[in-house]
Amino acid sequence: MDNRYYIFILSDSLGETASHVARAAMNQFLNKDYVVKKYNYVRDADAVEEIVIEASKHKSMVLFTTVMEDLTNTIVTMCATHNVICHDILSPVLGQFSSFFGDTPVRKPGTMYKLDDDYFERVAAIEFAVKYDDGKDLRGLKYADIVLLGISRTSKTPLSMYLSHKNVKVANVPLVPEIQVAKEIFQVPKNKLIGLTNSPEKLNEIRIERLRALGLSSDVEYANFDRILHELDYAEKVYKQLGCPVINVANKAIEETASIILEITGLNIKLK
Repeated sequence: MDNRYYIFILSDSLGETASHVARAAMNQFLNKDYVVKKYNYVRDADAVEEIVIEASKHKSMVLFTTVMEDLTNTIVTMCATHNVICHDILSPVLGQFSSFFGDTPVRKPGTMYKLDDDYFERVAAIEFAVKYDDGKDLRGLKYADIVLLGISRTSKTPLSMYLSHKNVKVANVPLVPEIQVAKEIFQVPKNKLIGLTNSPEKLNEIRIERLRALGLSSDVEYANFDRILHELDYAEKVYKQLGCPVINVANKAIEETASIILEITGLNIKLK
C-alpha cells in the first residue's frame, strides 16, 4: 500500500510560484514521505479533470496558481467532486491587491514571464559571455561591448557574467607572460578595453585557496609570490601599451567593480 503523501501542483503558466510556496511549507515537515507532481500550462477543464482523478487515487493535496477565473472555479469544483483537498494560492492575494488598488486584475497567464526585447537581449548577452569567456574565441572581441583583460583570479569571468545580466556583451581574455598578446586585442577600441588587477597578497591568498579546492598542493609556481609579482608587472606593461583604464579589484565586490566599469565605458547611461 502506498502511504506516501502526494502534492499536485497546477498552474496555467510555469508554476514556479506554487512550487516555491509548496517547498517552503514542506520543508517544515521533515519526517514526511511525499511525492511532488507538477503540471504546467494547465488551461482547460479536460486537463484539470484528468489530474484531479489521478490525485483522488492517492492521499493528495492540490496546490494551484491560476489567474483565469473560470479555470480556478473548475479546479475547486472538481476537487470537491472527487474529495481531494485543494488550496488556491493566488486568488486570496489577488483579492487583497484588488481592494488595495481599487482595480481588477487582468487575469492573464504568464505575465510574470513576458518575453520582451529586454529578455532576449539578456539571454544573448549571457550566451555571448559564455562563448567568449577566457579568450576561447578572439573573433568575438569585435562584437563585444566590453573586453576585460587580466591575469588569473582577477574576477574576469564573474564580472563578465554579472554584466551580461545587465544586457552587456562582455568578452574576457587572460594575460599570461609566456603568451604574446593577441593582435585582436589591439584592434579593440580603447573605450571598450578594461584592464583588471589585484593586490599580490590577495592574489596569493585566492590562488592558494583555489589549489586547495582542487585538491592540489599550494607549493606550486601558480601561487608563488614572486610569480604573482611577475604576472602583475607584465599585465601593467600590457595595459600601458594598450592605453586602457585599469581597475584594482582588491577588496571590491563584483557589483562595485561592475558599476565602475559601466561608468568608465559610458554604458551606464545606455542602461538607464
